[in-house]
Amino acid sequence: AALLEMEENQIKLDNLEKGTDNPVFSSMVSALFPSRQGAGAAQGAPANDVFQGEERVYEECDSPCGESKEEKRGRKQRFSSYCRKALQPASKAKRFCKAHAKVLRRVVLGLLGVAYLCYFIAACWLNFQRALALVVITAVVLFFVCWSLFKKHCGAKVLLLLSPAWKCFLKYWPWLKRLLVVGHVVGLIPWLILDSSRNPEQLISLAGFFFLVLFLFACSKHHGAVYWRSVFLGLGLEFLFGLIVLRTTPGNQAFQWLGDQVQFFLGYTTAGSSFVFGNALIEGVFAFQALPIVVFFSCVMSILYYLGVMQWLIVKISWLLQVSIGTTPAETLSVAGNIFVGQTEAPLLVRPYLADMTRSEIHAVMTGGFSTIAGSVMGAYISFGIDAASLIAASVMAAPCALAMSKLVYPEVEESKFKDKASVHLSSGEERNILEAASNGAAASVGLVANIAANLIAFLAMLEFINAALRWFGEMVDIEGLSFQVICSYVLMPVAFLMGANWADSPLVAELLGMKIFLNEFVAYQQLATYKKNRLSGLEEWDGSRKQWISERSESIATFALCGFANLSSIGIMLGGLASMVPERKGDLASIVLRALLTGICVSMLNACLAGLLYVPTEVGDCVTFLRTTNFSSTSYTMYTCCKQLFASSVLANGTLSFTGAWAGLAESVLCLTQCCGHYNHTSCAG
Repeated sequence: AALLEMEENQIKLDNLEKGTDNPVFSSMVSALFPSRQGAGAAQGAPANDVFQGEERVYEECDSPCGESKEEKRGRKQRFSSYCRKALQPASKAKRFCKAHAKVLRRVVLGLLGVAYLCYFIAACWLNFQRALALVVITAVVLFFVCWSLFKKHCGAKVLLLLSPAWKCFLKYWPWLKRLLVVGHVVGLIPWLILDSSRNPEQLISLAGFFFLVLFLFACSKHHGAVYWRSVFLGLGLEFLFGLIVLRTTPGNQAFQWLGDQVQFFLGYTTAGSSFVFGNALIEGVFAFQALPIVVFFSCVMSILYYLGVMQWLIVKISWLLQVSIGTTPAETLSVAGNIFVGQTEAPLLVRPYLADMTRSEIHAVMTGGFSTIAGSVMGAYISFGIDAASLIAASVMAAPCALAMSKLVYPEVEESKFKDKASVHLSSGEERNILEAASNGAAASVGLVANIAANLIAFLAMLEFINAALRWFGEMVDIEGLSFQVICSYVLMPVAFLMGANWADSPLVAELLGMKIFLNEFVAYQQLATYKKNRLSGLEEWDGSRKQWISERSESIATFALCGFANLSSIGIMLGGLASMVPERKGDLASIVLRALLTGICVSMLNACLAGLLYVPTEVGDCVTFLRTTNFSSTSYTMYTCCKQLFASSVLANGTLSFTGAWAGLAESVLCLTQCCGHYNHTSCAG
């Protein structure tokens, strides 16, 4: 209507001077602002108000105001049509990919498989020994892929075919179970007798194992409700793991290889930390040497969680523990997760089920957290020089033992809601891609690194203050050298001896236990690493009245005994983490945590007893050849051992020096003895 009036009322020169009296403008204003025009006419609104409204109209118009709505709509439709035509090939491609998604996926996987097969054949053809690790990894992955496909496509048919045999097996299972138990006991007792006859000190570790189990039974919440089948099966599974790792050659080599690979893998941390801090700092400063490993390991674990590797591994281990021990899925899943993650991260796996757990199940969750260490801090301990294979074995062995001892100390007296194994599921992470997972993992470790650094500063400073106070009190009554370590060495020395440590090493092992329980395991592992470094450097065992290192057997026992978060400072961490997940059960958590802490401490000690029981002494090589060919410019543990053997073979009688055993009649005996005396003291050196 406004456009028609504009055509009828032609603009004249005399009308331009009148402003809004021009019929063209007045008709347009009335069309666009009818209410305002009426109000202006009634109230005598000035002309410039109308022009201000007109200016706002032109400012708000995205297109020329002379363009009609139909033309604007047509222009938009033409633009949309052009876009659709331009994107038509992409839309067709998208529809094609959706319609043939399965076929395309198979084609891509087939091409990748062919490419990997060519690469695998080339690697094996060029150097099979070099490609041996690739062969093992390929075989393991291929086995699980084939098993998954077989289970998916043929699992139901196979179960249907085997159902008669399964029913028959269940019918006679009670008798078979008794026969298996009797067979294992009958076989285990003679083996222990024969094995201990060669190393009688192993019997001490066996006695310590039984003592700790009886002690935990005495601390049980409900003595009459203990389900002994779960206890014995859990301990049996722990013993089986220890036997495979520590006694069988394939198991020992496998865990040793795994530990070497982990240590080699963690070495890549140097690339990042040296760039950020510089080579000088990472070589000489602990914070820049060990703590970046926590960041790197946390990043890797986050990536593995995003890819689903950790969930798959945890579910498989949980299934094994649940089937063998008979615990419920929720508690078993949390304890299995503790093998890889920390005491507050593992309960997140079962966070939706914590509110409905029984007290016994919550106790098992807490015990699992106190009995193991996180994979991230394990990397830091390996960087200290602690044996990686022993740390991995200790974490794996702790899982079944934690479940067994948890059910001994806090038996189930309530009805669990998680008896059905299908009632617990693992959720995947919230990350949208692998880069976000890596970034989140690294960022999440910042708090852990800060926590470790702050705790080390606080606890070491507090330890020094306590030692200064104890020395001051001791000097008042003429007791020199009184310290926290000395008190722990006396109080916990019987426990260290029962675990299998030598009597001479028991004070130092007890000192490490005291540091672990009352401070934290980080400080204790640092001190153990110092003892190990002194031994490998070939230092004298005794420096006056102070022992500088402990034996290999005691080192192994201490490594297992310290592997766990069970210390007083972890109580707050455990309560804070779980209470934030289930605040309505804060009272139950507080009433259970001390019992779980005690159980976690004893689980680590039980692992140490098994390490002492199954320890095999390292055989010393040919010392004659070693000392005749070695360079005595520096010392080592092998040199120390061989020199001690040479000292034991020397006889000084009436001023005449002679040798026995392998050193008798050798011309180099006196020269080697002289070289050994340059580093170590012995009565033979006086002659």
